[in-house]
Amino acid sequence: MTDSAASIDTTLTVELNFAAYPVRVEYQWLYPERADAPIALFLHEGLGSIALWKDWPRTLCDRLGCRGLLYSRPGYGRSTPRPSGEKWSVEFLHTQAHEVLPALLDALRIGSEERARMWIIGHSDGGTIALLYASGFPEALAGLAVLAPHVFVEPMTVEGIEKARVTYETTAFKDTLKAYHDDVDSAFYGWNDAWLNPAFLHWDITAEISSIKRPLLAIQGYDDEYASMLQLDKIKAAVDHAQLVKLTGCRHSPHRDATDAVNDAIAAFVQTHRS
Repeated sequence: MTDSAASIDTTLTVELNFAAYPVRVEYQWLYPERADAPIALFLHEGLGSIALWKDWPRTLCDRLGCRGLLYSRPGYGRSTPRPSGEKWSVEFLHTQAHEVLPALLDALRIGSEERARMWIIGHSDGGTIALLYASGFPEALAGLAVLAPHVFVEPMTVEGIEKARVTYETTAFKDTLKAYHDDVDSAFYGWNDAWLNPAFLHWDITAEISSIKRPLLAIQGYDDEYASMLQLDKIKAAVDHAQLVKLTGCRHSPHRDATDAVNDAIAAFVQTHRS
């Protein structure tokens, strides 16, 4: 199977050796024939995967004129599942941003020039990973758009994740998620246990992200069930050049709840800052 054959339901795998054991990472190129176009890199949510993005990345790439790169983080989708009994630490999002993502870019031979032209789009945990990557590698991207990102833990965040656990264990939600992950418990409990770790209550990256240099767009809905607008306000306080978009009638997935508004905002943002 070649990249040129990739479609919304066709993925490839690459092996990474960033940790104590090698992992297989599922990835997908959209519009690989646009070899000279900038990359739009999509970072999924805490229960996401390539498949769970559905059509939105392709729609946005159409709008931006970019080629797209999607991947399922280890523990998710068709990537190597989390080993039974392994608990992700409070620093698991840092690990994804500072170790896994750079290792993937290296494995795919995406060099420094391509990275400097790369636009990162992250949702929820993926938005947090995007922020941490941009702060750790401030020259290795063109800019980033984050949807419903987390930069500190609020009581409502913990409450929402506790409710998600009850839903997963008592309803058909688990069966629904199985379509998107080879090992659904790996995905769910890796994420859920990490966020419900009492040590996570003190997690806060607002000081860390102040080193972000590239253009930053942050989008959130007023009806987000996992976080308040304090998340965006703290981003703005830490990164003065950040642009904020606050959407009414929108919950934790702005790209699903307010697709047109999100696409318009990201397209205008990229157009303004594209060199």
